[in-house]
Amino acid sequence: MHRRDLFLGMTATALATPALAQGRYSNRPIRMIIPYPPGGATDAMSRLAAQKIGEKLGTTVVTENRSGANGTVGGAAVLQAPADGYTILGSASIHVMARHVMRAVPYDPVADFVPIARTARGPLVLVMDPRRPQRTVAEVVEAAKADPRRWTFATSSLGSAGHLGTIDFNRLTGANVEIVGYRGTAPALADVAAGNVQLMFDPVLATLPLIQGGQVRGMGIATAARTPLAPDLPTMNEAGLPGFEFYSWYGVWGPRAMPADIVAAINGALNAAMREPEVAQRLTQLGFEAVAETPAQLEAFVREDVERNSALLRLANFQPE
Repeated sequence: MHRRDLFLGMTATALATPALAQGRYSNRPIRMIIPYPPGGATDAMSRLAAQKIGEKLGTTVVTENRSGANGTVGGAAVLQAPADGYTILGSASIHVMARHVMRAVPYDPVADFVPIARTARGPLVLVMDPRRPQRTVAEVVEAAKADPRRWTFATSSLGSAGHLGTIDFNRLTGANVEIVGYRGTAPALADVAAGNVQLMFDPVLATLPLIQGGQVRGMGIATAARTPLAPDLPTMNEAGLPGFEFYSWYGVWGPRAMPADIVAAINGALNAAMREPEVAQRLTQLGFEAVAETPAQLEAFVREDVERNSALLRLANFQPE
């Protein structure tokens, strides 16, 4: 089965199961705002989360793409709604980094939001314009150092895992390739495929189909071991960057004032879904690893993630835009 068809099969309309929210949710639909356009990994994972919340809580979850301003338009829309559990945010690791990559952010993504659940993580893959003659990362680094004007990195958005991975790549290799931000994964990858930009780090869900179709060339995957999905794709460690591991992770947030029992209900629903063998297996087939943890565990993880990535931005002398 085609990878895209497989994922769409996961997000088909499902039968409702007994509610876990103990009566707190009525028949009124829950609205999940996705702060990026359709077509990327964040959109796909958020729609899966919405489907599973609806299944487990016996209610309807409506998804709404509200893109703009590097994801902050959607985030602000969640905070402007009542903190009653009927408006939640489906996003990715980029959400918690907003204040570190943008000068004007209308909220504090850590203090103003409660992290409800982390659902999955997916490794980054380095892809390149297939017209370029280089076949290894070492050859790319050599060429970029020799003539940096002929090389540009695309990134789906500032603060994304791909952006952070690119910064660390530049730091470790000394290539200092220019980074250009896009409004989402789809237009950025389209420009790599067209040769308008030459390089990009993005999660495996979006990149592997294009590698398999020949639209882009896969150069390396940011995992400790090779993936059975693409066994010929070397790890970045094999490519000459020891310990280079980067993942984009996905989750659900709500306003900080959301009732604790609603947070717990959604967290329980998603944890149960991510433990389903069928879901875990299908996520694995897409290159993702399912995650199930408590809100407290996620809160601690977010603090560590922000500390690590903000330190990386400082080392790169990154200036918020």
